[in-house]
Amino acid sequence: MLLNQQIHGFLERSSWIRKMFEAGMELKKRYGEDNVFDLSLGNPDLPPPPSVQKALEEITKEAGSPYVFGYMPNAGVPSTREKLSRYISREQGVEVASSHVMITCGAAGALNCLFRCILEKGDKVVCIAPYFVEYAFYLSNHGGEPLVVQSREDFSLDIDAIKNSLEPSVRAVIINSPNNPTGQVYTAEELRALGEVMEEFSKATGRRLFLISDEPYRFLSYDGIEIPSVFDCYKDSIVVSSFSKNISLAGERIGYVALNPQMEGAEELMNGLIFANRILGYVNAPIIGQKILERVLGDQVDVSVYERRREIMAQVLKDAGYSFIMPKGGFYFFPRSPIRDEIKFIRILQEERILAVPGSGFGRASHFRLCFSVPEKVIEGSARGFKRAMERI
Repeated sequence: MLLNQQIHGFLERSSWIRKMFEAGMELKKRYGEDNVFDLSLGNPDLPPPPSVQKALEEITKEAGSPYVFGYMPNAGVPSTREKLSRYISREQGVEVASSHVMITCGAAGALNCLFRCILEKGDKVVCIAPYFVEYAFYLSNHGGEPLVVQSREDFSLDIDAIKNSLEPSVRAVIINSPNNPTGQVYTAEELRALGEVMEEFSKATGRRLFLISDEPYRFLSYDGIEIPSVFDCYKDSIVVSSFSKNISLAGERIGYVALNPQMEGAEELMNGLIFANRILGYVNAPIIGQKILERVLGDQVDVSVYERRREIMAQVLKDAGYSFIMPKGGFYFFPRSPIRDEIKFIRILQEERILAVPGSGFGRASHFRLCFSVPEKVIEGSARGFKRAMERI
Protein backbone atom coordinates (compact mmCIF):
# COMPACT_ATOMS: atom_id res chain seq x y z
CA MET A 1 0.00 0.00 0.00
CA LEU A 2 1.36 3.40 -0.99
CA LEU A 3 -0.37 5.33 1.82
CA ASN A 4 -0.11 4.55 5.50
CA GLN A 5 -3.19 2.93 7.03
CA GLN A 6 -4.26 6.07 8.87
CA ILE A 7 -4.33 8.33 5.80
CA HIS A 8 -5.89 5.56 3.71
CA GLY A 9 -8.67 5.27 6.31
CA PHE A 10 -9.12 9.03 6.50
CA LEU A 11 -9.55 9.24 2.75
CA GLU A 12 -12.28 6.63 2.92
CA ARG A 13 -14.07 8.47 5.73
CA SER A 14 -13.79 11.92 4.15
CA SER A 15 -14.64 10.84 0.63
CA TRP A 16 -18.17 12.25 0.55
CA ILE A 17 -17.09 15.81 -0.22
CA ARG A 18 -14.83 14.48 -2.96
CA LYS A 19 -17.63 12.27 -4.29
CA MET A 20 -20.00 15.23 -4.41
CA PHE A 21 -17.43 17.30 -6.28
CA GLU A 22 -16.81 14.52 -8.81
CA ALA A 23 -20.53 13.85 -9.23
CA GLY A 24 -21.12 17.55 -9.76
CA MET A 25 -18.46 17.76 -12.47
CA GLU A 26 -19.99 14.80 -14.28
CA LEU A 27 -23.54 16.13 -14.01
CA LYS A 28 -22.51 19.59 -15.24
CA LYS A 29 -20.76 18.07 -18.26
CA ARG A 30 -23.86 16.05 -19.06
CA TYR A 31 -26.60 18.63 -18.38
CA GLY A 32 -24.84 22.00 -18.34
CA GLU A 33 -23.89 24.25 -15.41
CA ASP A 34 -27.32 25.91 -15.15
CA ASN A 35 -29.14 22.58 -14.85
CA VAL A 36 -27.23 21.22 -11.85
CA PHE A 37 -27.97 22.53 -8.35
CA ASP A 38 -24.88 22.18 -6.19
CA LEU A 39 -25.78 22.77 -2.54
CA SER A 40 -22.93 20.66 -1.17
CA LEU A 41 -19.97 22.98 -0.62
CA GLY A 42 -19.68 25.80 1.93
CA ASN A 43 -17.70 28.13 -0.32
CA PRO A 44 -18.69 31.78 0.40
CA ASP A 45 -19.64 33.32 -2.95
CA LEU A 46 -20.24 36.96 -2.00
CA PRO A 47 -17.60 39.50 -3.10
CA PRO A 48 -15.49 41.06 -0.33
CA PRO A 49 -16.62 44.46 0.96
CA PRO A 50 -15.28 47.45 -1.09
CA SER A 51 -12.76 48.24 1.65
CA VAL A 52 -10.79 45.11 0.66
CA GLN A 53 -10.06 46.50 -2.81
CA LYS A 54 -9.03 49.82 -1.29
CA ALA A 55 -6.74 48.00 1.14
CA LEU A 56 -5.10 46.10 -1.72
CA GLU A 57 -4.49 49.36 -3.57
CA GLU A 58 -2.80 50.82 -0.49
CA ILE A 59 -0.67 47.70 -0.01
CA THR A 60 0.38 47.81 -3.67
CA LYS A 61 1.68 51.35 -3.20
CA GLU A 62 3.86 50.12 -0.33
CA ALA A 63 5.31 47.25 -2.35
CA GLY A 64 8.55 49.11 -3.17
CA SER A 65 9.49 49.57 0.48
CA PRO A 66 12.06 47.27 2.12
CA TYR A 67 10.73 44.48 4.36
CA VAL A 68 7.12 45.29 3.52
CA PHE A 69 6.55 41.58 2.79
CA GLY A 70 9.35 40.33 5.00
CA TYR A 71 9.43 37.99 7.98
CA MET A 72 7.28 38.86 10.97
CA PRO A 73 6.95 37.75 14.60
CA ASN A 74 5.35 34.31 14.74
CA ALA A 75 2.28 35.64 16.57
CA GLY A 76 1.50 37.92 13.62
CA VAL A 77 2.19 41.46 12.40
CA PRO A 78 2.22 43.49 15.67
CA SER A 79 -0.03 46.30 14.41
CA THR A 80 -2.53 43.79 12.99
CA ARG A 81 -2.47 41.79 16.20
CA GLU A 82 -3.17 44.95 18.23
CA LYS A 83 -6.13 45.98 16.08
CA LEU A 84 -7.44 42.43 16.07
CA SER A 85 -7.36 42.31 19.88
CA ARG A 86 -9.50 45.46 20.04
CA TYR A 87 -11.93 43.96 17.52
CA ILE A 88 -12.21 40.73 19.54
CA SER A 89 -12.70 42.72 22.75
CA ARG A 90 -15.73 44.50 21.24
CA GLU A 91 -17.09 41.27 19.80
CA GLN A 92 -16.72 39.23 22.98
CA GLY A 93 -17.55 41.99 25.44
CA VAL A 94 -14.37 41.25 27.38
CA GLU A 95 -11.09 43.18 27.28
CA VAL A 96 -8.60 40.98 25.43
CA ALA A 97 -4.97 42.15 25.21
CA SER A 98 -2.93 41.63 22.05
CA SER A 99 -0.67 39.33 24.08
CA HIS A 100 -3.64 36.92 24.31
CA VAL A 101 -4.20 36.83 20.53
CA MET A 102 -2.29 35.01 17.78
CA ILE A 103 -2.96 35.27 14.05
CA THR A 104 -3.08 31.89 12.30
CA CYS A 105 -3.56 30.17 8.94
CA GLY A 106 -7.32 30.17 9.28
CA ALA A 107 -9.31 28.57 12.09
CA ALA A 108 -7.83 25.23 11.02
CA GLY A 109 -4.34 26.51 11.78
CA ALA A 110 -5.54 27.82 15.14
CA LEU A 111 -7.04 24.46 16.11
CA ASN A 112 -3.96 22.51 15.03
CA CYS A 113 -1.68 24.81 17.03
CA LEU A 114 -3.96 24.48 20.03
CA PHE A 115 -4.21 20.68 19.87
CA ARG A 116 -0.42 20.46 19.43
CA CYS A 117 0.00 22.38 22.69
CA ILE A 118 -2.60 20.85 25.00
CA LEU A 119 -2.93 17.19 23.97
CA GLU A 120 -0.99 14.16 25.06
CA LYS A 121 -1.31 10.93 23.09
CA GLY A 122 -4.67 9.32 23.84
CA ASP A 123 -6.32 12.49 25.14
CA LYS A 124 -9.93 12.99 24.05
CA VAL A 125 -11.89 16.06 23.03
CA VAL A 126 -15.67 16.08 23.31
CA CYS A 127 -17.21 16.93 19.93
CA ILE A 128 -20.92 17.81 19.84
CA ALA A 129 -22.61 16.01 16.94
CA PRO A 130 -23.39 17.06 14.33
CA TYR A 131 -19.89 18.53 14.12
CA PHE A 132 -17.45 19.80 11.50
CA VAL A 133 -15.89 16.64 10.11
CA GLU A 134 -12.32 17.98 10.08
CA TYR A 135 -12.15 18.08 13.89
CA ALA A 136 -11.40 14.36 14.05
CA PHE A 137 -8.56 14.70 11.53
CA TYR A 138 -7.02 17.68 13.33
CA LEU A 139 -7.12 15.75 16.61
CA SER A 140 -5.42 12.72 15.09
CA ASN A 141 -2.58 14.98 13.87
CA HIS A 142 -1.60 15.41 17.52
CA GLY A 143 -2.45 12.08 19.12
CA GLY A 144 -5.95 13.06 20.20
CA GLU A 145 -9.29 11.37 19.67
CA PRO A 146 -12.84 12.71 19.32
CA LEU A 147 -15.37 11.71 21.97
CA VAL A 148 -18.66 12.21 20.16
CA VAL A 149 -21.69 13.36 22.16
CA GLN A 150 -24.98 13.83 20.36
CA SER A 151 -26.90 17.08 20.66
CA ARG A 152 -30.65 17.08 21.30
CA GLU A 153 -33.26 16.63 18.58
CA ASP A 154 -33.33 20.41 18.05
CA PHE A 155 -29.49 20.39 17.97
CA SER A 156 -29.18 22.27 21.27
CA LEU A 157 -26.59 21.12 23.83
CA ASP A 158 -27.44 18.03 25.85
CA ILE A 159 -25.71 19.09 29.07
CA ASP A 160 -26.46 15.83 30.88
CA ALA A 161 -25.00 13.78 28.04
CA ILE A 162 -21.87 15.92 28.04
CA LYS A 163 -21.56 15.59 31.81
CA ASN A 164 -21.91 11.80 31.64
CA SER A 165 -19.29 11.59 28.88
CA LEU A 166 -16.53 13.25 30.88
CA GLU A 167 -13.77 10.84 31.86
CA PRO A 168 -10.13 11.19 32.98
CA SER A 169 -8.79 11.17 29.41
CA VAL A 170 -10.89 14.19 28.32
CA ARG A 171 -8.85 17.35 27.83
CA ALA A 172 -11.30 19.71 26.13
CA VAL A 173 -14.79 20.29 24.79
CA ILE A 174 -15.16 21.92 21.37
CA ILE A 175 -18.30 23.74 20.29
CA ASN A 176 -19.19 25.44 17.01
CA SER A 177 -21.83 28.18 17.20
CA PRO A 178 -23.45 29.09 14.85
CA ASN A 179 -23.05 25.46 13.96
CA ASN A 180 -21.92 23.82 10.76
CA PRO A 181 -23.99 21.89 9.64
CA THR A 182 -27.16 22.66 11.67
CA GLY A 183 -27.24 26.46 11.98
CA GLN A 184 -27.96 26.11 15.72
CA VAL A 185 -26.81 28.88 18.07
CA TYR A 186 -26.09 27.91 21.67
CA THR A 187 -27.63 30.22 24.25
CA ALA A 188 -25.87 31.92 27.15
CA GLU A 189 -27.81 29.65 29.53
CA GLU A 190 -26.53 26.53 27.75
CA LEU A 191 -22.95 27.81 27.79
CA ARG A 192 -23.12 28.71 31.48
CA ALA A 193 -24.49 25.25 32.27
CA LEU A 194 -21.69 23.70 30.23
CA GLY A 195 -19.13 25.84 32.04
CA GLU A 196 -20.49 24.73 35.40
CA VAL A 197 -20.26 21.05 34.43
CA MET A 198 -16.67 21.49 33.26
CA GLU A 199 -15.69 23.45 36.36
CA GLU A 200 -17.22 20.79 38.60
CA PHE A 201 -15.34 18.03 36.76
CA SER A 202 -12.04 19.94 36.92
CA LYS A 203 -12.35 20.52 40.67
CA ALA A 204 -13.34 16.91 41.38
CA THR A 205 -10.56 15.33 39.32
CA GLY A 206 -7.79 17.93 39.21
CA ARG A 207 -7.94 17.56 35.42
CA ARG A 208 -7.99 20.98 33.76
CA LEU A 209 -10.48 21.13 30.90
CA PHE A 210 -10.49 23.66 28.07
CA LEU A 211 -13.63 24.94 26.35
CA ILE A 212 -12.86 25.70 22.70
CA SER A 213 -15.35 27.80 20.74
CA ASP A 214 -15.00 27.65 16.95
CA GLU A 215 -16.71 30.81 15.63
CA PRO A 216 -16.24 31.52 11.90
CA TYR A 217 -20.00 32.11 11.53
CA ARG A 218 -20.38 34.44 14.53
CA PHE A 219 -21.14 37.38 12.21
CA LEU A 220 -24.08 35.58 10.59
CA SER A 221 -27.11 35.15 12.83
CA TYR A 222 -30.76 35.76 12.05
CA ASP A 223 -33.93 37.13 13.63
CA GLY A 224 -32.03 39.33 16.08
CA ILE A 225 -30.34 36.40 17.83
CA GLU A 226 -27.14 37.36 19.65
CA ILE A 227 -24.12 35.09 19.93
CA PRO A 228 -23.01 34.91 23.59
CA SER A 229 -19.36 34.94 24.60
CA VAL A 230 -17.80 31.82 26.12
CA PHE A 231 -15.38 34.11 27.96
CA ASP A 232 -18.28 35.05 30.25
CA CYS A 233 -19.16 31.42 30.92
CA TYR A 234 -15.92 29.57 31.68
CA LYS A 235 -12.47 30.71 32.76
CA ASP A 236 -10.43 28.22 30.70
CA SER A 237 -12.11 29.12 27.41
CA ILE A 238 -10.51 29.74 24.03
CA VAL A 239 -11.98 31.26 20.86
CA VAL A 240 -10.78 30.31 17.40
CA SER A 241 -12.16 31.89 14.26
CA SER A 242 -11.39 33.11 10.76
CA PHE A 243 -12.31 35.82 8.26
CA SER A 244 -13.11 33.43 5.42
CA LYS A 245 -16.83 34.08 5.54
CA ASN A 246 -17.50 37.53 6.92
CA ILE A 247 -15.13 39.37 4.57
CA SER A 248 -14.87 36.62 1.90
CA LEU A 249 -11.13 36.09 2.35
CA ALA A 250 -11.32 32.29 2.35
CA GLY A 251 -8.29 31.83 0.12
CA GLU A 252 -6.07 34.07 2.25
CA ARG A 253 -6.44 31.73 5.26
CA ILE A 254 -6.56 34.41 7.93
CA GLY A 255 -7.71 33.26 11.35
CA TYR A 256 -6.83 33.62 15.00
CA VAL A 257 -6.82 32.06 18.43
CA ALA A 258 -7.77 34.21 21.45
CA LEU A 259 -7.37 33.20 25.09
CA ASN A 260 -9.71 34.17 27.90
CA PRO A 261 -7.86 36.89 29.87
CA GLN A 262 -9.08 35.24 33.10
CA MET A 263 -7.24 32.01 32.29
CA GLU A 264 -4.46 31.12 34.71
CA GLY A 265 -1.24 30.52 32.80
CA ALA A 266 -2.51 32.18 29.63
CA GLU A 267 0.98 33.54 28.90
CA GLU A 268 2.48 30.04 29.04
CA LEU A 269 -0.17 28.69 26.69
CA MET A 270 0.31 31.60 24.29
CA ASN A 271 4.07 30.98 24.23
CA GLY A 272 3.35 27.38 23.30
CA LEU A 273 0.90 28.43 20.59
CA ILE A 274 3.42 30.83 19.06
CA PHE A 275 6.03 28.06 19.01
CA ALA A 276 3.56 25.60 17.43
CA ASN A 277 2.68 28.23 14.82
CA ARG A 278 6.34 28.17 13.82
CA ILE A 279 6.98 24.42 13.70
CA LEU A 280 3.83 22.92 12.16
CA GLY A 281 4.82 23.83 8.62
CA TYR A 282 2.68 26.81 7.69
CA VAL A 283 4.71 29.18 9.95
CA ASN A 284 2.54 32.34 9.63
CA ALA A 285 -0.69 33.49 8.11
CA PRO A 286 -0.03 35.25 4.76
CA ILE A 287 1.29 38.76 5.31
CA ILE A 288 -0.84 40.32 2.57
CA GLY A 289 -3.93 38.88 4.21
CA GLN A 290 -2.85 40.29 7.57
CA LYS A 291 -2.29 43.73 6.06
CA ILE A 292 -5.71 43.60 4.41
CA LEU A 293 -7.30 42.55 7.68
CA GLU A 294 -5.72 45.43 9.57
CA ARG A 295 -7.41 47.90 7.22
CA VAL A 296 -10.87 46.32 6.98
CA LEU A 297 -11.65 45.01 10.47
CA GLY A 298 -15.27 45.79 11.28
CA ASP A 299 -16.44 45.61 7.66
CA GLN A 300 -18.23 42.56 6.29
CA VAL A 301 -20.23 41.21 3.38
CA ASP A 302 -23.90 42.08 2.90
CA VAL A 303 -25.58 39.60 5.27
CA SER A 304 -29.03 40.51 3.92
CA VAL A 305 -28.14 38.38 0.88
CA TYR A 306 -27.82 35.32 3.12
CA GLU A 307 -31.06 36.25 4.89
CA ARG A 308 -32.94 36.21 1.58
CA ARG A 309 -31.38 32.93 0.55
CA ARG A 310 -32.31 31.33 3.86
CA GLU A 311 -35.95 32.29 3.34
CA ILE A 312 -35.96 30.95 -0.22
CA MET A 313 -34.35 27.66 0.84
CA ALA A 314 -36.83 27.26 3.69
CA GLN A 315 -39.75 27.78 1.31
CA VAL A 316 -38.36 25.27 -1.19
CA LEU A 317 -38.08 22.63 1.55
CA LYS A 318 -41.49 23.41 3.06
CA ASP A 319 -43.23 23.23 -0.30
CA ALA A 320 -41.65 19.83 -0.96
CA GLY A 321 -42.62 18.46 2.47
CA TYR A 322 -39.23 18.14 4.17
CA SER A 323 -38.77 18.26 7.95
CA PHE A 324 -36.12 20.70 9.14
CA ILE A 325 -35.20 23.13 11.91
CA MET A 326 -34.78 26.70 10.74
CA PRO A 327 -31.10 27.66 11.05
CA LYS A 328 -30.44 30.50 13.50
CA GLY A 329 -27.06 31.32 11.96
CA GLY A 330 -24.52 30.33 9.32
CA PHE A 331 -25.49 29.28 5.82
CA TYR A 332 -26.56 25.64 6.10
CA PHE A 333 -29.77 23.65 6.45
CA PHE A 334 -29.70 20.17 7.98
CA PRO A 335 -33.04 18.55 7.07
CA ARG A 336 -34.12 15.09 8.13
CA SER A 337 -33.93 12.54 5.33
CA PRO A 338 -37.39 11.21 4.38
CA ILE A 339 -35.87 7.70 4.58
CA ARG A 340 -33.57 6.34 7.27
CA ASP A 341 -30.73 5.69 4.81
CA GLU A 342 -29.77 9.27 3.92
CA ILE A 343 -26.99 8.08 1.60
CA LYS A 344 -29.58 6.33 -0.54
CA PHE A 345 -31.62 9.53 -0.53
CA ILE A 346 -28.55 11.60 -1.49
CA ARG A 347 -28.28 9.40 -4.60
CA ILE A 348 -31.94 10.04 -5.40
CA LEU A 349 -31.27 13.78 -5.15
CA GLN A 350 -28.30 13.35 -7.50
CA GLU A 351 -30.63 11.80 -10.04
CA GLU A 352 -32.62 15.03 -9.74
CA ARG A 353 -29.33 16.95 -10.31
CA ILE A 354 -29.16 18.18 -6.71
CA LEU A 355 -25.93 17.77 -4.74
CA ALA A 356 -26.06 17.52 -0.95
CA VAL A 357 -23.86 15.97 1.75
CA PRO A 358 -25.01 13.06 3.96
CA GLY A 359 -25.37 13.73 7.66
CA SER A 360 -23.37 10.66 8.66
CA GLY A 361 -20.26 12.59 7.59
CA PHE A 362 -21.04 15.04 10.41
CA GLY A 363 -21.85 12.40 13.01
CA ARG A 364 -25.66 12.48 12.63
CA ALA A 365 -27.15 9.97 10.22
CA SER A 366 -30.66 10.23 8.69
CA HIS A 367 -30.03 13.90 7.86
CA PHE A 368 -28.31 15.75 5.03
CA ARG A 369 -26.63 19.12 4.69
CA LEU A 370 -27.55 21.85 2.22
CA CYS A 371 -25.50 24.99 1.77
CA PHE A 372 -27.24 28.19 0.69
CA SER A 373 -24.11 30.26 -0.03
CA VAL A 374 -25.04 29.97 -3.71
CA PRO A 375 -26.94 32.28 -6.09
CA GLU A 376 -30.69 32.49 -5.57
CA LYS A 377 -31.34 30.97 -8.99
CA VAL A 378 -29.57 27.78 -7.88
CA ILE A 379 -31.80 27.46 -4.79
CA GLU A 380 -34.95 28.28 -6.76
CA GLY A 381 -33.93 25.94 -9.57
CA SER A 382 -33.66 23.02 -7.15
CA ALA A 383 -37.33 23.25 -6.10
CA ARG A 384 -38.74 20.86 -8.70
CA GLY A 385 -36.00 18.31 -8.03
CA PHE A 386 -36.68 18.33 -4.27
CA LYS A 387 -40.40 17.77 -4.94
CA ARG A 388 -39.76 14.94 -7.39
CA ALA A 389 -37.34 13.26 -4.97
CA MET A 390 -39.96 13.35 -2.20
CA GLU A 391 -42.64 12.04 -4.54
CA ARG A 392 -40.39 9.11 -5.47
CA ILE A 393 -40.06 8.22 -1.78
